[in-house]
Amino acid sequence: MELITSLQNSRIKNVCLLSSKASERKQQQLFVLEGAREISLAIAGNYQFESVFICPELFDCHSREGGNPLIGIVSRDSRLRGNDSADSLCGNNKGSIFEVSEAVFQKIAYREGSDGILAVARPKSHNLSDLQLPDNPFVIVLEAVEKPGNLGAILRTADAAKADAVIVCDPTTDIYNPNVVRSSVGCLFTVPVAVCSNAGALTFLKNKHIRTFAAELTAAQWYQDTDFTTPSAVIMGTEADGLTDFWLKNADARIKIPMRGVIDSLNVSVSTAILTFEAMRQRGF
Repeated sequence: MELITSLQNSRIKNVCLLSSKASERKQQQLFVLEGAREISLAIAGNYQFESVFICPELFDCHSREGGNPLIGIVSRDSRLRGNDSADSLCGNNKGSIFEVSEAVFQKIAYREGSDGILAVARPKSHNLSDLQLPDNPFVIVLEAVEKPGNLGAILRTADAAKADAVIVCDPTTDIYNPNVVRSSVGCLFTVPVAVCSNAGALTFLKNKHIRTFAAELTAAQWYQDTDFTTPSAVIMGTEADGLTDFWLKNADARIKIPMRGVIDSLNVSVSTAILTFEAMRQRGF
């Protein structure tokens, strides 16, 4: 395993570029994910790894605490345990695994309290045609989501509720932004996700006979009085502007959450969770 100790190493510089620039992620078709839990979920999701960076001091510390799900793959001296383990981490493309000094790892890490492992992986395609929906699906649709933290939190909700898909329409943030991976705690890799235009999503949902419910503050219909037991999709807009006229005019119905306080809106991820778990309650979880 090659040891990297220089902060000026070209691979280290490129990891920093991928973490900070969506244009680089798009051009190189690579993204960065950090943490044993997130990497484990990406492995389970059959993501292909281009490279893995391990800091033995940090990795060993977390492994001894018993909270590192990759301890069965990487031993405490950061060496791989056999060819099968290498395949698990790097997939069929035989990506490279590097040991790095603590100073180097701190440069490429993008979160506090890291457990000493970071990877560069290849994104998947997220086409509507890739979605495999059951006969009675429940889908979350997000329009122009702009905050990585909100997208990540909604993916956590989708995973917890076992929503059948999340459709991201006209996004203003890259779904492979490191902060999406972090805030979703790896649920980006466990939830079926499609990225498309508003028009593409509407056509897809209509073709699948999925009823659409636009969340809007001035709607007349309460969410708890809405029937989510048939094929359903909730459409969520931005906190600042809500949904555009496209969805307000084309959705099958508009629904709202009661607001009894001073402010007139909830965080979009909280609102999504309320609607999603009401649907799951109606469906008997």
